[in-house]
Amino acid sequence: MPQYIVGVVPVAALLAVLGMQHIAPPPQAVPCPPEDTPAAPDSFTVALETTTGPVRLRLYRDWSPHGVDRLHCLVRHDHFTDLPVFRVVEGFVAQFGLTGDPATDSLWAEAGIPDEPVRASNKRGTIAFARDSVDTRSAQLFINLADNARLDTTTYNGVTGFPPLGRVTRGMEAVDAWHSGYGEDISQDSIRVKGRTYLARNYPDLDVIETARIMR
Repeated sequence: MPQYIVGVVPVAALLAVLGMQHIAPPPQAVPCPPEDTPAAPDSFTVALETTTGPVRLRLYRDWSPHGVDRLHCLVRHDHFTDLPVFRVVEGFVAQFGLTGDPATDSLWAEAGIPDEPVRASNKRGTIAFARDSVDTRSAQLFINLADNARLDTTTYNGVTGFPPLGRVTRGMEAVDAWHSGYGEDISQDSIRVKGRTYLARNYPDLDVIETARIMR
């Protein structure tokens, strides 16, 4: 990840020169680090309100304890409020989790949870964390739009499988209706660097997860 040095000018003075002294500082830490996240209930429902309609997810902690604990924490801390569904590939997956705020997304990129074995198959309607390499599941998730059993055993960058956390129990028609016209065109790196401006300018038809709340 690139790092930039401002030089010897104090950051506060530089911001004042640029007329940015009233801008709030970026967040200093993610709200639910893996070493300090309370255990989620054994099972619970998450209610999503989206631009295509309501969706209900049932999560099962025994499928992926670390994953479900992280998802529970993300919902409690409003991570899914006004969240773009930036990758929808017909017949494969719908992916979301990048907020479009570069400071926040960079923090989450460094806050992965430990990998776990696959205990349930990636069937249509199941939800799992996206990942890159070892211990990189953080805040991006996908819902399977088809039966993707190959994701149970796919080995990539030293890790095998994408462990599902739970499944859609209501509203799969709303998930199927999420805009898929952009396919794989959207660059995650551009979202991380340019934020919502990049999405609004180039991909105005994206659907959005408006809110998420925990139900019993």
